Amino acid sequence: MIPWQHLDTAQVPGDGENLRLMRRGTEFSIMTGGIELMNSRLSGSEEAMAALAFERVGQRPRARVLIGGLGMGFTLRAALAAFGADAEIVVAELVPAVVAWARGPLADLHGASLDDPRVSIHQGDVGEPIRAGEAAFDAILLDVDNGPGGLSRKENDGLYSPTGLAAAKRALRPGGVLEVWSSTRDSAFTQRLKRAGYGVEEIGVRAHKGRGARHVIWMATRP
Repeated sequence: MIPWQHLDTAQVPGDGENLRLMRRGTEFSIMTGGIELMNSRLSGSEEAMAALAFERVGQRPRARVLIGGLGMGFTLRAALAAFGADAEIVVAELVPAVVAWARGPLADLHGASLDDPRVSIHQGDVGEPIRAGEAAFDAILLDVDNGPGGLSRKENDGLYSPTGLAAAKRALRPGGVLEVWSSTRDSAFTQRLKRAGYGVEEIGVRAHKGRGARHVIWMATRP
């Protein structure tokens, strides 16, 4: 078997763990500690986030989408494929190295997505654009950790707190959706979304196009 090769390490700002970019042949992995956060062969649930968002708000003129976390670009590329030419997609990425990886060792995965005129990159915490505007987005897609419990960065917990959920609700246009990706179910988070005033659906999706591990996407709709 081909051994894993360590390509680079990046520090997550704040109280975050290091991220390690690994390669084995044509396969890439981003890890924190001994936990794999994402793998280039497993993109199904991340792509599903964009497809679900398009189903809900894709027909709106000049739809505006905020994606929290660039990662390996699966959600961004799926959003670009689904949304029209008048859409605007803002990608918030906290770790500068992740953007550098997208233009370096992961360039073949990302393709030309970062150069698409519909895309802008916010270098910083996704909470910043969420808090900055009222009724600013039609969809907010959060895939910044392994779920509502901050794994790679404790500060991520604030996104899923009552205060963070209220801020996201204000940042959404009426009928807009907040999507949250998770590797596992979390009934307490479902109840927290409901208490925040969202209409909530919990959707199970496969890690890779109908097979593999089952992940969870919360679809929380602003009334």
